[in-house]
Amino acid sequence: MILELADIRIAPGQQAEFDAAIQRGIATVISGAKGFRGFKVNKGIESPERYVLMIFWDTLENHTVDFRQGPLFAQWRAIVGPYFAAPPAVEHFTLLAKSA
Repeated sequence: MILELADIRIAPGQQAEFDAAIQRGIATVISGAKGFRGFKVNKGIESPERYVLMIFWDTLENHTVDFRQGPLFAQWRAIVGPYFAAPPAVEHFTLLAKSA
């Protein structure tokens, strides 16, 4: 399983609208993507315009090829993109260890 980690910064004062948009985008777009296995979204306490989106994929290609190069990506960006203060920083990770 692959973890996609996106560090998202939104424009100030739009937290409530973005909270709804990101959840809607995941429920209506990303959840139907090939290889999607789950997600977590955390929002900043000290930096309320910062969000960390974690999406779990079966393979790296499910995110980088199937999703990013397919029609769902444009739908996702149409929902959440208007809130971005800058393009999200996105990286991928494999699991090394975890708690029980």
